[in-house]
Amino acid sequence: MRVLGIESSCDETAVALVEDSPTGEVRLLCSIVSTQIPLHRQYGGVIPELASRNHSGRLPYLLREALESSSCTIAQVDAFAATGGPGLVAALLVGHTAAKAMALAAGKPFISVNHLEGHLLSPFLQGRRSRAAADAPEPHVALVVSGGHSLLLHVRGLGQYELMGRSQDDAAGEAYDKVAKMMDLPYPGGPEIDKLAERGDASRFDLPRPMLHEPNFDFSFSGLKTAALYLLPKLTPTGDPHELDEQTLCDLCASVRAAITEVLVRKARRALRHTGLRLLAVSGGVSCNSALRRELAAMCANEGAELLLPSAELTTDNAAMIAYAGLLHARVGEHSELTTPVDPNPTLAGYTVRQ
Repeated sequence: MRVLGIESSCDETAVALVEDSPTGEVRLLCSIVSTQIPLHRQYGGVIPELASRNHSGRLPYLLREALESSSCTIAQVDAFAATGGPGLVAALLVGHTAAKAMALAAGKPFISVNHLEGHLLSPFLQGRRSRAAADAPEPHVALVVSGGHSLLLHVRGLGQYELMGRSQDDAAGEAYDKVAKMMDLPYPGGPEIDKLAERGDASRFDLPRPMLHEPNFDFSFSGLKTAALYLLPKLTPTGDPHELDEQTLCDLCASVRAAITEVLVRKARRALRHTGLRLLAVSGGVSCNSALRRELAAMCANEGAELLLPSAELTTDNAAMIAYAGLLHARVGEHSELTTPVDPNPTLAGYTVRQ
């Protein structure tokens, strides 16, 4: 079985092809991502209309490139998958409609994929090939951390996702981006903070760890963002963040990163102990953060648990995870109607995903 996936939920246009084998092994034939970060960086964030126009212009070329690089024709594709939400409506429509059109023209199934499910499944796409079988994913705790979402889920199997905790306000990636904007760092802010934090002293500023000791699995990062907002004016004579010296900037980035990382790691540990599971799969753009990866690895080693992380190229928005999710659903005969609409706020694990 060969599945073509399209991702266009926000500011990345992406196309990928995955292939199933008789043994259950999944091969990634190609994964192409065209980022719009340079386009939106000048505005400090994503402009929805610009994003959807850019998707429309880039997608035909990416589709051609993906098929040619895989030595594949549309007729040789067995199913077409696309992100149906959450995301920006106009952006989602570009990829969703294209996948539907190709499915209709080829007479093949169409699969609308939840973007968060794509992230959740992405750690199982690469490595551990023997476990990428028809019953994937195996039971585990999933930590999904991105610009718009921070979730802890008990995953029992494909489509069986029990919500354990979520962000009550700002997601981890959102907090990174907002604090970075306060410090006048380029968009997206998370990678910039991570890079500067490597040269900083995380103990210099005592920033809050919201909900760290609450007896639940929820997150809250708005208080950390507010603390940084009130701290910044005190660090220069004029209160202008442009006047921060380099070491102070690095120390503040390190302190922010340490606060976010500690909350995520402690909550993930609590979820492992609560469920008794010994596998933690972490995904989403924030899972590329170097400190988070180090601390999660150390925590899992202490807990006797296995840590499963996607490769760097699968942490941010990509079509490989969408094609893979589509493949797993197609394996068990789950397809979508061509009338299926996009949904900017779909449900996952019995709750509504909020932007």
